Amino acid sequence: MKRSEVDKSKLSPMMLKYLEIKEKYNDTIIFYRLGDFYEMFFEDAILCSRELELTLTGRNAGLDERVPMCGIPHHAYLSYLEKLVDKGYKVAICEQLTDPKTSKGIVERDVIQVVTKGTVIDDTLSEKDFNYIGNIYDFDYCYGISYTDITTGYFYVLLLEYDKEKVIKEINNRNIKEIIVNDKIDREIISVLKENYHILVTVSDSIYSGSDYEYIVSDLQDIRMSTTIMHLLNYILETKKGDMSHLQKAEIVDLHKYLLFDSHTKRNLELTETLRQKERTYSLLWLLDKTKTAMGSRFLKYSIENPLTSSIEINRRYDIVETLLTEFILKNDLQNLLDEIYDLERLSGRISYGNLNARDLLQLKKSLKVLPDIKKLLEEIKFYRSIDTFEELYDLLEVSINEDAPFSIREGGIIKDGYDNELDELRKIRSGSRDFILQIEQEERARTGIKNLKLGYNKVFGYYIEISKGNIPLVKDEFNYERKQTLANCERFITPELKEKENIILGAEEKIIELEYRIFMNIREKVKTYITDIQKTSKTIALVDMLVSFATVSEENNYIRPSLSSDKKIEIKEARHPVVEKVIKSEFVPNDIIMNNGVDILLITGPNMAGKSTYMRTLAIIIIMAQIGSFVPAKSCNISIFDKIFTRIGASDDLVSGDSTFMVEMKEANNAISEATENSLILFDELGRGTATYDGMSLAQSILEYVHDKIKAKTLFSTHYHELTALSGDLKRLRNVHVSAIEEEGKITFLHKVKMGAVDKSYGIHVASLAKLPKEVINRANEILEFYETKNKKKNGFKQIELPLEPEEHKCSNDILIERLNKINPLEITPIQAINILYELKQISDKK
Repeated sequence: MKRSEVDKSKLSPMMLKYLEIKEKYNDTIIFYRLGDFYEMFFEDAILCSRELELTLTGRNAGLDERVPMCGIPHHAYLSYLEKLVDKGYKVAICEQLTDPKTSKGIVERDVIQVVTKGTVIDDTLSEKDFNYIGNIYDFDYCYGISYTDITTGYFYVLLLEYDKEKVIKEINNRNIKEIIVNDKIDREIISVLKENYHILVTVSDSIYSGSDYEYIVSDLQDIRMSTTIMHLLNYILETKKGDMSHLQKAEIVDLHKYLLFDSHTKRNLELTETLRQKERTYSLLWLLDKTKTAMGSRFLKYSIENPLTSSIEINRRYDIVETLLTEFILKNDLQNLLDEIYDLERLSGRISYGNLNARDLLQLKKSLKVLPDIKKLLEEIKFYRSIDTFEELYDLLEVSINEDAPFSIREGGIIKDGYDNELDELRKIRSGSRDFILQIEQEERARTGIKNLKLGYNKVFGYYIEISKGNIPLVKDEFNYERKQTLANCERFITPELKEKENIILGAEEKIIELEYRIFMNIREKVKTYITDIQKTSKTIALVDMLVSFATVSEENNYIRPSLSSDKKIEIKEARHPVVEKVIKSEFVPNDIIMNNGVDILLITGPNMAGKSTYMRTLAIIIIMAQIGSFVPAKSCNISIFDKIFTRIGASDDLVSGDSTFMVEMKEANNAISEATENSLILFDELGRGTATYDGMSLAQSILEYVHDKIKAKTLFSTHYHELTALSGDLKRLRNVHVSAIEEEGKITFLHKVKMGAVDKSYGIHVASLAKLPKEVINRANEILEFYETKNKKKNGFKQIELPLEPEEHKCSNDILIERLNKINPLEITPIQAINILYELKQISDKK
């Protein structure tokens, strides 16, 4: 049964209300609160029963047929919600807004929030990652992009040129989970984001026009940026339906301030997750993350994805890491204190939005407690930013919130004795009344002579006197007992005096719970006034935590401080790949990477598995580590600041877009040579292998020449086309290097050492032998290889060439002449034979 098929005139009032709400949220699953359950109806019920594996039932709603229904317990809804959101659905939480006990007629209900991929704000999120929601605003001549993590309040904005591919790449690079677009946007962009990258996309033209959140754009001068932000903000406010005042002032993303690379490079270098397993373990992030706070861990990931280009800020970070390595006792003290700090950024979001509890405030208090000690340590190491210590806020939380406060804020037990006079009075009344209840029990036992008489309580009829079956004959009329309940082994009674005292006790209990809730909300409002300052301190704490982590990793792994040069050079002695070094069982072989002002390209040859790709990745990772402020794995390191990194490493088809391996290679190569500058780093690993040998070799040479002559970027180019090594004679800033190996008795040993010069052998068959291919296959491959090597021995060496095309009319088309020429071997004929053959060929030509 579908909603569109229903005769609304027959529906029950409750179901009419449901349909009224559902019509406002057509593209959203409604969790409709009924008592202790969230229920789903009609199409929502059918969908949820399938996606959540729930039993599909039905509900009477005034129609002849029961409407489809399924439900989940309200106290356990989060796990179901998470599953639906992960699958890309929007879910609206529709709550009871009035108490069923006091409501006349149907209970008032409405949506209190909509939960989507980008607007999740509960504890199901990973504490070590951001959760970005963003938008694209099409201005007809450029795109505005803004994005925010509503759990932390960070807000970013930038403008991009009017290029569909670039705007899609930017969204993908920044790992934005959900996108809002205005209606005029090209539908191809929506399709690619949805189908290729599984991003939730919503089309909306609405722009926020209120004044409550103007502070977010108060520092922006460009009206386009403000419009972009207000477009996203409108969606967030409509979705969350709560106070979002923790959202911070928008920060303009200046791409020139960061070392740029795309998602392919991030994946190829395994910066935040591994290529095959898609896991954090064994990535660069895994290696560097010795942080103690969730904020520090998130900031570390952000920094790896956004390295700096400011030598001033980078050197500031180096100075602190160096100080921490020297003052190792201070470093250890700082680590211990940081370990006491909870996630202040997300706590700020919960305080603002209102979904916090007393335990959140206790976490805040424990975090604030250590800030004065952290501030002293930062002053000792001469840290270049300061933090607030919030003594007044700490004192407020210390005197107000119970250490063992319950999770719920509607059950009492939150506020400490002595904080509020009225609350203390009510607690005295409650305590005295309870003592009186015990006194009544003793008096009744004495008055009746029934020694096992007990006083009890339940929610159905309050306090009662319980007497066992054997003592029922002892109950007399003058006791004024009123029978209330008969059980198998006892009977329960009430008295007027007991009911009078019950009213006092229960009245005090209700007042206490209500008063504690009001006091808690007042405390929350006071805490909200500190949010902006807490967020500023959180940023500093995150930076400190990251730098302490750098110091720890540097100490453990013997990293050194890089030197940043204004010259365009790379001088790294004994460079090591930080992750490979950490995980391999054998000893890592370090290598020098030297590219001074006279060298722009290293052409790397050598066997498969010898370490060419590792050598290339090592350089890129050392540069990224250096530009986030970390020490690096080397004996010495002197490098310039890079603006972009481009990689083409590994062979893979793009199954989503339908591109072959070779097409992916060419697209990534085009991206590099189109956008690289002389301050960029390019890594090409065996470019051109995805097509025929001579096609690939020709393209490889052409690209090398273009990079050498036009771009002048620092480039590492590994290849199995040994003919390309001859280019060093013509390309003055190209140098040949090779990864060495030793062949003994048909067996190969990889030395993993990079040396100057070229090799002319790839050892491919030896590698195949190591992979234990059948011996028959290996032997036959050696025979074929020997044939080709013999055939090519007398060929001229490869060189940089230009091939002029002859006019069509000058081409010889005589099949007989060509056939005769092909039969001649100049090395096997005498001079007289040569003259005779020449005369013969002249006659054939004249006849034509």
